[in-house]
Amino acid sequence: MPHTTGTLVRRAGRLLRTSLFVQVLLALLLGVLVGRLWPQAGASLQPLGDGFVRLIKAVIAPLVFCVVVAGITKAGDLKSFGRIGVKALIWFEVATSVALVVGLLAGNVFAPGAGMHVDPAALDKSAVDAETGGGKLPSAVQFILEALPNSAVGAFAVNSLLQVLVLACLVGAALLHLGQRKVPQLLPLIEQAQDVVFTIVGYIMKLAPLAVFGATAHLVGRYGLGAMSTYGKLIAVCYGVALAFLMLLGCALKAVTGLSLWKFVRYTREELLLALGTGSSETVMPRMMQKLRAAGCRDDAVGLVLPTGYSFNLDGASIYLSVGTLFIAQAIGVQLSLGQQITVVLVLMLTSKGMAGVPGSAFLALSATASALGVVPAAAVALLLGVDRIMDSMRVATNLLGNCVAVFAVSRWEGALDRVTARKVLNGELPAVRTGEEKAPEADSASVVPGEK
Repeated sequence: MPHTTGTLVRRAGRLLRTSLFVQVLLALLLGVLVGRLWPQAGASLQPLGDGFVRLIKAVIAPLVFCVVVAGITKAGDLKSFGRIGVKALIWFEVATSVALVVGLLAGNVFAPGAGMHVDPAALDKSAVDAETGGGKLPSAVQFILEALPNSAVGAFAVNSLLQVLVLACLVGAALLHLGQRKVPQLLPLIEQAQDVVFTIVGYIMKLAPLAVFGATAHLVGRYGLGAMSTYGKLIAVCYGVALAFLMLLGCALKAVTGLSLWKFVRYTREELLLALGTGSSETVMPRMMQKLRAAGCRDDAVGLVLPTGYSFNLDGASIYLSVGTLFIAQAIGVQLSLGQQITVVLVLMLTSKGMAGVPGSAFLALSATASALGVVPAAAVALLLGVDRIMDSMRVATNLLGNCVAVFAVSRWEGALDRVTARKVLNGELPAVRTGEEKAPEADSASVVPGEK
């Protein structure tokens, strides 16, 4: 018996040393405990999470640039890259529209705000203004203009993924036009830079448990667990709708590619838990790009679809916005007609595309929706201040999985998915690529079995 106990202890110790998933899970539990027992101390630990996010953001722009440029030049066809972009936008629009409609249906059926009888005159709109910093969502024209860089260095300095994507497309197109004869050393240099960035990501990821601990302790310490009971029905509806939407995504992924979303979740469990713990999907973008490439998705598809999805495919945010709009209306006793709910969908389809990177964007989108309806006072948006941070986990997980499914679907649609490799990786027959380790063979036409491309 002592020998058995000693063996179990050694195995547990080895697992704790080698498994990022176990480390992050333990950090998550410790964060909840510290935030609950010592809320003041827990609330002061947010810099641990913020510092980690800053480090990851520092490498995202150069990584996206390298992956996209290498993907275009390896594909050897700029038209194919353009088709991938168009197909991605079509998928994004369909997915976010479904998320909005499912959210509205659930909001009508379960009515999370019914019976609250809130007097909108008693609400303080200044609290919403403080959360948003007095900002506003960009118009369609402004959004397009801001996606175009006015400085090559500035695009990287402000960490604008859309601007970096535009630059990467231009550089990739130029490399294709010039060919290997005129610039033989440039592509290898970009690929080497990509390997360096992935190695840096590996170093930063060692700090992930510390970041999750700080972010979780801050969340529980500042907001407490009381909000869970106060907004229990709203939280349950949003998380339930997100789960239902992910099941729909799983069915779509199975129908389009034959792959299992559950197996993909298991394959990326470390990244998903890290994103949940830090409340940011950007923290895992580099690792997700690497794992999607290892799972048979071609470089150009991964490099274009995943970063673009961070601006155009916010499925989790769409669910939150649609359910939140109905919650606010129900809480103040306003019944929205079918026409007004259609207006909600149309307005949110537009405003949700300009949310990425805007402080307090959810409240800005909700305020814009309330203004468009004309029957819900903008001050009523303050009702969601107490629960917004708790919704981060739902939004992050749904946004992230929605974008990964989009990569697989668009890759399959464009013939850029090696399904043989994908199945083997998701089944555990091929090892998942780890940062800093040797990369698995990338998908290419020679490795795809006829009929399985």
